[in-house]
Amino acid sequence: MMNILLVDDHPLTNRGVASYLEETGRFQVCAQVTTLADAKRRIENGDPCMPDLVILDIILGEDNGLDFLPFLDDFCRRNKRPRPFVLVCSVLDETFRIQTALKLGAAGYVSKAEGEDELLAAIDAVLRGEVYVSERHSVKAMRDLGVFEKLSGREREVLDMVKRNKTSGQIAEELFLSVRTVENHLSNIYFKTGTKNKLDLMKL
Repeated sequence: MMNILLVDDHPLTNRGVASYLEETGRFQVCAQVTTLADAKRRIENGDPCMPDLVILDIILGEDNGLDFLPFLDDFCRRNKRPRPFVLVCSVLDETFRIQTALKLGAAGYVSKAEGEDELLAAIDAVLRGEVYVSERHSVKAMRDLGVFEKLSGREREVLDMVKRNKTSGQIAEELFLSVRTVENHLSNIYFKTGTKNKLDLMKL
């Protein structure tokens, strides 16, 4: 069962999303927090569990939820922990905010104006290692992104390790993944970057 951390400054929103996700029988909401500081503490303490996915709002009181992304990258890198996927869910839907979230390593963006079915579709896509953006925003949001920004956070990690001459086996071990999963990520990277093999990726 996938563990999810909800980060939204509206407790009612957290409870509603948690109830919906847990009713599917596929997810466990391991924590619901309303502040950026609490979100960081949950990650640092691993309490009550390390999430597989974080659903993150942008507006967290006076804080910017996107500041959570570089924190998460740094924490996981320093502690050699697998990085949870992050899905941004917000009422803010300006193209530059979506692009900023993706550039900082979010795996996707879904508008709070969308229904429950799209939220579930976004979660499924993100957990498959895909980049997801709400359909009505995707063309504008993705149009100006360069090749690297079109990769998911996990794909960028894999690409970085390929460029450091790591084998698929070494990448799998360091990222706590199966070799098959690494190869699936590589297939996605080849498609998105227009390359055919690791030698081409080394030249990017």
